[in-house]
Amino acid sequence: MKIRTLIAVFAFTILVSCNKDKEILNTLNDYNISMESKGYHFGDALALPKDVTENAESISISFGDKETSNLVIDPEYFTLGDNAVTFNIKKKNGEIITQDATINVFAKTPEAKLTYEIVKEYPHDPKSFVQGFLLEGNTVYESDGQNGSSRILKYTLGTTTPIVETPQSDEIFSEGAAIVGDKIYQLTWQNKKGFIYNKSDLSLISEFVYPNVIGEGWGLTYDNKNLILSDGTKNIYFLDVKDPSKIIRYISVAGNTEAYDQLNELEYHKGFIYANVWQKPIILKINPANGEVVGKFDFTEIAKLHTTNSDDVLNGIAFKGDNMLVTGKYWNKIYEVSIK
Repeated sequence: MKIRTLIAVFAFTILVSCNKDKEILNTLNDYNISMESKGYHFGDALALPKDVTENAESISISFGDKETSNLVIDPEYFTLGDNAVTFNIKKKNGEIITQDATINVFAKTPEAKLTYEIVKEYPHDPKSFVQGFLLEGNTVYESDGQNGSSRILKYTLGTTTPIVETPQSDEIFSEGAAIVGDKIYQLTWQNKKGFIYNKSDLSLISEFVYPNVIGEGWGLTYDNKNLILSDGTKNIYFLDVKDPSKIIRYISVAGNTEAYDQLNELEYHKGFIYANVWQKPIILKINPANGEVVGKFDFTEIAKLHTTNSDDVLNGIAFKGDNMLVTGKYWNKIYEVSIK
């Protein structure tokens, strides 16, 4: 009889403990969900509910192989945008319970709403699926995608006839491109490699492979020091121009109330990165030091003249002096706009 009583007491204790664990984790989950849209900024403390803190001997947050018990949004651990983390709660009896969560970190300063005015229009080949778009002098360098029709070409702004072009094999899907001195660097989408061409005649010089962490190639630009690559995520990578298989550093991109991923065609101009967002009629102005979006252009009025499906979207940024050139996939026009 005593044994049955002890078993019953033990079972009841386990049940109470399990229910308390569920209560703690549900409270933590409710808090995390409530904060996902609101987000945090660097330096903010995580104000976890009392039901969690009062029942814990210690709390830590792990990020893969990193862990911290400092419940503050520290840039040593967190990046801008979404952060996949695990809360590790050590209870006062020594047991540890865990919960996965997403912590969004936003820029402290609201991004400026940037405006523009169309000052000139140029023709563009409507058969071109623009992936990389560059201007040097009066010459446009363009990387066009799609399997079976990918190529790198150059033509004079105001015309659509290539001066020279280099087609690629059918299995290649071309992506972004960047001018580096007398060379053109070009990405591929899922082929895990890039090409380096002679700028004058677009003859192939060599190839390079992507760092393992980069799954796909999307946009590419150059800041006179490093190649800058987007891979369709929230991250932008800075690569060693002498060895593009080597990552120097990376940033994650977010605005004041929104995280951005699917960052596509890139352009570097006067200390800032400009980025298309795939299938959105916007261009972001990004601080390359920390990934904060400091400004945003809304090109809806231009894009709606050309976009009828998910393919023919805004995708193409170049600079002509202080004016911006914008175009898109299968668009028949390039627009020169003055920006304010």
